[in-house]
Amino acid sequence: MLEPADPVSRAFLGVEQSATGNRWVSRLDQAAQNRALAIAQLHGIPELIARVLAGRGVQPDEAPAFLDPTIRRLMPEPYSLVDCEKAANRIADAVERREKVAIFGDYDVDGAASSALLSRFLHHFGIHDHIYIPDRIFEGYGPNPTAIRQLITDGADLIVTVDCGSTSHDALTAAAEERCDVVVIDHHQMGPQLPPCLALVNPNRNDDLSGQGHLCAAGVVFIVLVATARILRERGHEQAKSLDLLGFLDLVALATVCDVVPLKGLNRAYVVKGLLTARHMGNAGLAALFRKAGLGGPVTPYHLGFLIGPRINAGGRIGDAALGSRLLTLDDSVEAEAIAARLDELNRERQAMEAEMLLEAEAEVIAEYGTGENAAVIVTARQNWHPGIVGLLAARLKEKFKRPAFAIAFDASGRGSGSGRSIPGFDLGKMVRGAVEEGLLVKGGGHAMAAGLTVQQENLGKLRAYFEAVAENVVPSLVANHVLKIDGALAASGATLALIDQLEQAGPFGSGHSQPIFAIPAHRIVDSRQIGTSHVKVSLQAMDGSRLEGIAFRSADTPLGQLLLASRGSQLHVAGSLSADQWQGSRRVQLRIIDAAKAT
Repeated sequence: MLEPADPVSRAFLGVEQSATGNRWVSRLDQAAQNRALAIAQLHGIPELIARVLAGRGVQPDEAPAFLDPTIRRLMPEPYSLVDCEKAANRIADAVERREKVAIFGDYDVDGAASSALLSRFLHHFGIHDHIYIPDRIFEGYGPNPTAIRQLITDGADLIVTVDCGSTSHDALTAAAEERCDVVVIDHHQMGPQLPPCLALVNPNRNDDLSGQGHLCAAGVVFIVLVATARILRERGHEQAKSLDLLGFLDLVALATVCDVVPLKGLNRAYVVKGLLTARHMGNAGLAALFRKAGLGGPVTPYHLGFLIGPRINAGGRIGDAALGSRLLTLDDSVEAEAIAARLDELNRERQAMEAEMLLEAEAEVIAEYGTGENAAVIVTARQNWHPGIVGLLAARLKEKFKRPAFAIAFDASGRGSGSGRSIPGFDLGKMVRGAVEEGLLVKGGGHAMAAGLTVQQENLGKLRAYFEAVAENVVPSLVANHVLKIDGALAASGATLALIDQLEQAGPFGSGHSQPIFAIPAHRIVDSRQIGTSHVKVSLQAMDGSRLEGIAFRSADTPLGQLLLASRGSQLHVAGSLSADQWQGSRRVQLRIIDAAKAT
């Protein structure tokens, strides 16, 4: 590894403005560099791995345990979550009484995985369950009174909501009126008022002091099931002794990665151990999706987040919302292959729709805002857009224009469903809640980085003006100070498979535990070309002749892609993350390029 010559207060490699408009800086300040040195010296950890750990706040005495996260050590006492004991006892009662259980889940990956997790647990005990996933378009998020009453009419003795329900007061009131017990297992933010239910397990409820608010819903469900299994064993239930809860961790890992929750504490153990489970391909549905996605090597967080997650989500976005949860419950490989093929087809349809919508949205941005540089918040809207795709559209616009962005799909009645994505440092959910209070939205909410809203078309102009007024004094400075944090510099010869294996020990990487970014300084671009519809593939060569292959995804029509394509024969500083690319049975190093700058 090459150490950066510049102090951390200066631009890394002198890059003040890169192709993507970033100023490159070292991730490690002086204190972090001292921590890295201590980690390496105290524990014999390779220097580069020590830098990666120190740059993410790991203290010297924490490093060994951090590199080996275990469920046993990181799992909290389940009853430290408010209502967990009550919920676990009620589910255990349902098992012993042979009751019919209805599982009401959300239509995203976390909802599908949570529903399948609870369903597989109940199946182990021979309990009949029914999973209900609402239609995103016609029912919206969370339980509704009509669906709840229908589940009770169909014979549900117990309803368990997963990844939803914390704010579903009307729906749970309907269940209470029908005298049906409801257990809510959720993780979303909620106010002080609790809906009427037997138990509400949510580490983000105001009176919960468990410190597990970073978990996704499937992570919370797993804790409740740990408690339920313990209760059943204590009651002498024979089948509880043969239950392998750790065998369900592939579902928990999938949800944890795809819900983009912080990869800290128990979440890291969930993903590390869940990946090991997933690699055994014991879940027929997941295995079918891996085959359909063309998985060529061991399962990684990338595969879960970018290959499997979008396919499961495709059902909820533009097809049958229940396909994902159904797939994840299957043991029949033939049926699993059929559903996986349908989800793959839906995902391709979703990609085509997204591409078409993105062209329309970018044209609207240019018409409404010019280059977009003078807008604090971008709001796009169309009547023919699919409401299941607006979140993806907002994310693409945010990436391209580097500012908060919304996409809204209006129906024929003039009612719009929209989604927004933010940039670090700007609280989008707070702004949307403010618009609700101002009477500009029918409803809306979210968190700092993402939000959803419902708006009448006649209020669109006022909403744009309100968003601009709220953000105009904050966003420009955030955009102007955009930096790319570099973990270190490497020559092509130093980017080896052995290094990637070492880096994997410091993972998994994702939200709250960012992927290490390395600079490849002053390497010559010996080849650069566009592949596919919009990717740019390059070959980097060091002074000693060693080479490193790199790819910049979806970049051909961006300043980054244009610089790479125009620089054949020239030297560039290139930044990105390292991965092991699987091709025809062989494993090779690849740089996922996210930025570049001219080497001067």
